[in-house]
This record gives sequence, C-alpha cells and structure tokens, in this order.
Amino acid sequence: MRLAPVPEAEVNSSQKPLYDAFIKRIGKNYSSFKAIRDDGALLGPWGVWLQVPNTGEAIRQFIEAVESMPGLSKIAAQVAVLVTGAHFNAAYEIYAHAAVGAQAGLSEEQIATLCAGKIPADLDAESTIAAQVASRLLEGGALPAPLFKHALTVLGQHGFNHLVYVVGQYCLVSMTLNAFDVPAEES
Repeated sequence: MRLAPVPEAEVNSSQKPLYDAFIKRIGKNYSSFKAIRDDGALLGPWGVWLQVPNTGEAIRQFIEAVESMPGLSKIAAQVAVLVTGAHFNAAYEIYAHAAVGAQAGLSEEQIATLCAGKIPADLDAESTIAAQVASRLLEGGALPAPLFKHALTVLGQHGFNHLVYVVGQYCLVSMTLNAFDVPAEES
C-alpha cells in the first residue's frame, strides 16, 4: 500500500469527524470482511479517503446518496459492484464485495463467475441486466439503445438511474484502490 493507514490514536482533528462517520458506516454495512485494523486504522478506500478529509467527506456523502436511491435490489447492486471491481482488477473491492455479495444472496459460483469477468447464466432478470449494463458502460461509449430500452423495461427508470450511479461509484472506489495499491487483505 502506498499510503500508510492511520491508526486511531494518530487521527488528527481535521480527520476525526470523517473517521467517526466511516467507523459508523463500516459497523452498520460492512461487517462481513476486515475493514478496520486492530489499532483502529481504516483499511480499503476509507483509509485512503481519510488522508484528505474534505474530499473524503464529499465522497462519503456521494456514497450515502447513491445507496439511498430507490430501484435496485441488493443482489443486483452487488452484481454491478463485482462486475466493476473485476473490470479494474481492484483486489480489495473484489475481496470485500465477494463477502457482501454472498451476504446479499449470491452463490460462491456466481461470485467467482462475476470476478472472472463473465455473467452467470443463473442470475435473475434484474441482476442479469445489471451485469450487462455495467459491463457495457465499462467498455466506454454510449449505451446501445436496445440495451438501454431493455434495462428500462426490467429495472424501471429509478432502477436504471441507481445502477448507473453504482457503477460510477465503484469506478471511483476501484481507481482509488488501484492508485494506492490497496491489497485484498492486510498482510
């Protein structure tokens, strides 16, 4: 890792509100994988975002706004996250969201298939279209009209909007993790 995680005892006054918000968020949403070291240092993207508190706070608010959007099931959202993480080969994202995806209801085989850059044949219609749209968005360029129309039919406008923002959010997460070479698990 290119930035040393900040132990809780070394969190400064400008970092403290963000640190507390991240601790609360991790405890509420991310208990299925290791996100906090024994000394209280934040792992994953949170440890990086803590280094620049103003930007980290803006990212935290964006993430909370995306997660509060209606329209996409937890499984479909995790499918999109895993497709994005696999596209960027973001080790910590794949590690973390394999656990979150399993908790949401994805099977081990489905998770492995998504992490291999493929779409499992046994996903429901919502998760399948989430994987297809995420994959196509990550290729760049405009989403083809037939895929867009089918996504609206399956997901509705709110679900489609939510999907687009989930993919964008995890592009940011993946780039953060890869830029700072954040490993899957701390050794």
